[in-house]
Amino acid sequence: MNKFVLVTGSSRGIGKETALYLAKNGYDIVLHCNKNIEKLKETESEIQKLGAKTRLLQFDTRNRPQCFDVISRDIDLNGVYYGVVLNAGIARDNVFPVMEEDEWDDVLNTNLGGFYNVLKPVVMPMIEKRIKGRIVTLSSISGLAGNRGQVNYSASKAGIIGATKALSLELAKRGITVNCVAPGIIDTDMLQDIPVDDVKKTIPMRRLGQPKEVASLINYLMSEDASYITGQVISVNGGLYR
Repeated sequence: MNKFVLVTGSSRGIGKETALYLAKNGYDIVLHCNKNIEKLKETESEIQKLGAKTRLLQFDTRNRPQCFDVISRDIDLNGVYYGVVLNAGIARDNVFPVMEEDEWDDVLNTNLGGFYNVLKPVVMPMIEKRIKGRIVTLSSISGLAGNRGQVNYSASKAGIIGATKALSLELAKRGITVNCVAPGIIDTDMLQDIPVDDVKKTIPMRRLGQPKEVASLINYLMSEDASYITGQVISVNGGLYR
């Protein structure tokens, strides 16, 4: 197939599961992390065992010059990506009246700023090479419904939804689809400080989502079968906040 997909934030959680799921389905993977390069190498090894090609990129999605330099150089050396999964993000929860400036700035600059910083050096090469590619962004149920203690995170994830919809309109005539996946409460290490049993009671399906359930949707949106789907926000949430 030789279709390379960049998956940001792929050293753990949904990003790692997505990279593995795509690799199992015939895609080659460009892995990314900011700091946890050893964990990323573990993901690389798992993908290589699946027979897929892979390579590693390291950059901070907040750092615009670094993003442009690393991504542009990779494209120059290895070719244009078929797809991007914009998964990298952080949460720094606090109630708004006592939220610190850096808690606001770090989350907005990483999550929403990363939309521009990662996709800007990717999109024009896709257009120039006439790649009918796929872009999938990751929002959150917090971006759809808001959440206490997450004004910063909810703002960033709601912004991703708006940016995704607008970009989809600009790229539709090029055959490039742009869609958004909004996970609900997924069983990853981001839940380590959350009372999981209490949370389950709020979910109609009475269980947490699994990273694979998000990854399988992303895999579909990457496929040829999804070529007429663009500008959509699909939530994987077990019925929460329908």
